[in-house]
Amino acid sequence: MRSKKFILLIVVLLLLLSQIPFAYRRYKLRRLSAAIQQLAHERHPPDANGFTEYKGVVHVHSFLGGHSTGTFADIIAAAQANQLQFVIMTEHTEKEFDTAAMTLKGVHGGVLFINGNEVSATNGDRLLALPDDVSIVAYPEQFQNWDTPGIAGVEVYNVFTNAKRINPLLAFFDVLWSRRSYPDLIFALYLARPDAALQKWDQALTRTKLTATAGNDAHANVGVSLKDSSGKTLLGIQLDPYEVSFRLVRLHVLLEQNKTLDATSVLEAVRTGHCFIGFDFLSDTTGFSFTAGNKIQGDEIPLQGAIPLKVQTPVASRIVIYKNGAVFLDESGVSSKEVTITERGIYRAEVYLPQLGNRLWILSNPVYVR
Repeated sequence: MRSKKFILLIVVLLLLLSQIPFAYRRYKLRRLSAAIQQLAHERHPPDANGFTEYKGVVHVHSFLGGHSTGTFADIIAAAQANQLQFVIMTEHTEKEFDTAAMTLKGVHGGVLFINGNEVSATNGDRLLALPDDVSIVAYPEQFQNWDTPGIAGVEVYNVFTNAKRINPLLAFFDVLWSRRSYPDLIFALYLARPDAALQKWDQALTRTKLTATAGNDAHANVGVSLKDSSGKTLLGIQLDPYEVSFRLVRLHVLLEQNKTLDATSVLEAVRTGHCFIGFDFLSDTTGFSFTAGNKIQGDEIPLQGAIPLKVQTPVASRIVIYKNGAVFLDESGVSSKEVTITERGIYRAEVYLPQLGNRLWILSNPVYVR
């Protein structure tokens, strides 16, 4: 009898000891949260440069297409809670009905919705097919046919692709310890630069202009629940609700001030590269600016003498400028950096936050110096 109690005691002690790392990880999230709050007080967004900035999310699924049980009401409420101006829906296709035609479209709850599909080719390539013939490469690491006509962009970052790197056991205990207090910051423990996708994009840029976008790949389908016969949830835990997914990464589009926010203007901004990717759950990226002379990201500019290339960020950060896929400049502790360009090339910027463990914060689109 004593031996059984002793064994039970050992098991309990081992279980308690196994939780020490997760308690420490929760402590790190608390410190991260405090650092993020401090950054919010330090924000000094640059001038708008004649453009109006709108933020939204791309690659969102609902109950249509069979991969999610998320409702339209859930998605609208999550967009409102995140103060988004637009949401680009990319429903999975069905043989019997047109999911793009049936999904959210137009303005709902003060948010603009743009309807589209995620489609698969026979070789497994996947594209986000949007209105106005805008197509975006999804999951570029596995994409094969880069000569597909009509491609306008590349999803260089995808939440689901990042999440596949996560050890499920670690994630389970992180959620157990931290979900209630830091539901979105848990993701900061696993956020990684998408090296392979960025390399594919840089290679593709040598052949054609392609806009970088980010995919929330929001399904609201990860979790455990107990439901009654009518489908009503009696007990459960949702690990990826839309409200959290929409906080992780966003696409910020830049519209000329004389343009109204509608599907046409947003898709044109995506097509031209007048947009950037912001990991807004770390700190609001609104106000980021990347220009070459009088041109903004996504534009071409002829090499006629020296060209000022300028990066401005809302807070002091680490700015890395790439030229043709290679590091051209890397400087920390600055919120504004200007360099003179005297050579043709494809220039883009990445921004990191040393205050938050040097985490990736912003991915710009390129300026093309021809």
